[in-house]
Amino acid sequence: MRAWALSLALLIMAGCGTQPVIHPQLARPPAPIDPKSLAKRLAAMQPGWPVARRVDCRHQKCVALTFDDGPGPYTGKLLDLLRARQVRATFFVLGQMVAADRGGHLVRRIVADGHELGNHSWNHPPLTGLADRRLRFQLKQTNELVERVTGVRMRMMRPPYGATNRRVADEAGREGLAQILWSIDTLDWHDPVPAIVARRASRARAGAIVLMHDVHRTTVQAVPTLLNVLEKKGCTPVTISELYGRTPQPGRTYMGR
Repeated sequence: MRAWALSLALLIMAGCGTQPVIHPQLARPPAPIDPKSLAKRLAAMQPGWPVARRVDCRHQKCVALTFDDGPGPYTGKLLDLLRARQVRATFFVLGQMVAADRGGHLVRRIVADGHELGNHSWNHPPLTGLADRRLRFQLKQTNELVERVTGVRMRMMRPPYGATNRRVADEAGREGLAQILWSIDTLDWHDPVPAIVARRASRARAGAIVLMHDVHRTTVQAVPTLLNVLEKKGCTPVTISELYGRTPQPGRTYMGR
């Protein structure tokens, strides 16, 4: 909790430093697609999708890698790196960024590569300061867009800036979402230096949830070094659901195993 509190304090002091750069004009959201047609398309891209993995984090040293605020201009490169190393992660996406991704190419590729998707709100406001109607919009609109684009119904969310309370948790639960916070904050928005980002992320121990942002080029550059260090430590990078051995329970809050 102390790590989370420090992260939130630094964010506030920095004037909400992780606020993503949003495209000035949003593309029209992609047209709805049939989930069965999407599954066939994804299977053609990667035979056997989705590929089940035998990961037991009760006995393996698992670390959940998470990336917020995308998809963005560096997400494709990150996906290339993760695919080359056969690594899976969880991407907490912004509805506004998904809408700006023409054709939904990146978010569909995230799914096709076996990664996990999470809801990070529509446009990154502190959810605790919103009226009920606006809070509901932030979660519901993002969930519905992602499901329309990918056929995937997201089951978890991360509140922007980690700002949450009982009202946010209750609304997340009504939307069928668990709240996922973190135990390791790389502060990659504050110190955009690959070596620093990799060093902070490398402090993760078994059961950790690592917070990063795929909208920063320097973060993507840090990933190969991070993966090398985790491998030397005998740690397996996993998705959030793999870390817990199940889909997190709606309405509950998780900070690491």
